[in-house]
Amino acid sequence: MKKISIFPRYNTLGASSRYRFYMYAERLVKAGYDVRISSFLDNDYLTQLYSNRRINPFMILRSYIRRFYKAFFSAKYILLEYEMFPYLPFFFSRIFLAGKKYILNFDDNVWTKYSSKPWLKGKYDRLIKNADGIIAANEYLYEIIKKHNENVIKIPTVIDLDLYQSEYPKFERFTIIWIGTPVTYKYVLQFADTFRRMAGELDFELLILSSVSLEKDRIPGVNMRFADWHSAIEAEYLIRSHVGVMPLTDDDFSRGKSAFKIIQYLGAGLPVIASPVGENCNVINNGENGFLADSPDEWVDALKKLYNDHELYSRIAAAAKKSSSEYSIQKYFPIFLDFMEKTFS
Repeated sequence: MKKISIFPRYNTLGASSRYRFYMYAERLVKAGYDVRISSFLDNDYLTQLYSNRRINPFMILRSYIRRFYKAFFSAKYILLEYEMFPYLPFFFSRIFLAGKKYILNFDDNVWTKYSSKPWLKGKYDRLIKNADGIIAANEYLYEIIKKHNENVIKIPTVIDLDLYQSEYPKFERFTIIWIGTPVTYKYVLQFADTFRRMAGELDFELLILSSVSLEKDRIPGVNMRFADWHSAIEAEYLIRSHVGVMPLTDDDFSRGKSAFKIIQYLGAGLPVIASPVGENCNVINNGENGFLADSPDEWVDALKKLYNDHELYSRIAAAAKKSSSEYSIQKYFPIFLDFMEKTFS
């Protein structure tokens, strides 16, 4: 039995870690692997972060101590989210990864976080050059990584289709849903004027599935409802909504984001309206399973079409549901497993 150590950035509350590591770890165990998974940051950290509470520095210190210990006793084969030691120079990773075979997994343009820190510039490039393989969540990251290492594969952040098979009645009021963390709610606020324009022309409710603590930052002039995210209600709230939205600003970090919100909306059979930024353009076929909207006028026009034309809405919803199979763990786990086994052979 092959032993594998998996080092995600977050525990199960972190969406990227949950969907790109824990979901795969469960299936690796079923496939006969001895899997040891250990996050750098635990759920307590994310709970404090998302509730806007001060992070206890001892919590961070504990995370580093735990990661050093787990890294020292890691298996020969390693799956790693971004890096072994955040904010520490490459030197520390080189020591603990010496003699190991490792695959890096990226779903964000994390290069931007270190761009202003001289001691960390080039860290990811060096990690990639020395890696045995790399998994990139989108085309933007794939092209960056390909310059430094040929053994790279694109695997988007995917959903488990089995979680989206239940049937629920739609909310009585036409509901636009946005799902995300309190940290990324900033994208909604940056589109406040657009949502106000939409609300001025159509009667809908904007449901924020994230945290009720965000209610203090509601957008004046928009009928909004806030709910705490929980895995037990995620699929139900998505399925009961009418349209999913993913507004993004056009910058380097956003271009490197996965289109995971969109993929979740597709799984729930929701037509999507999204900004034409980065991977969004590869997941949305404009006018087929959703709309790419580049201006307030285009956002309003897209919503009007879905709101007023029931035949169009049904057609796009069906196409959205159908396309979700292209972004599922059912499709990508065999691809992931094949890449991992070839890389670790």
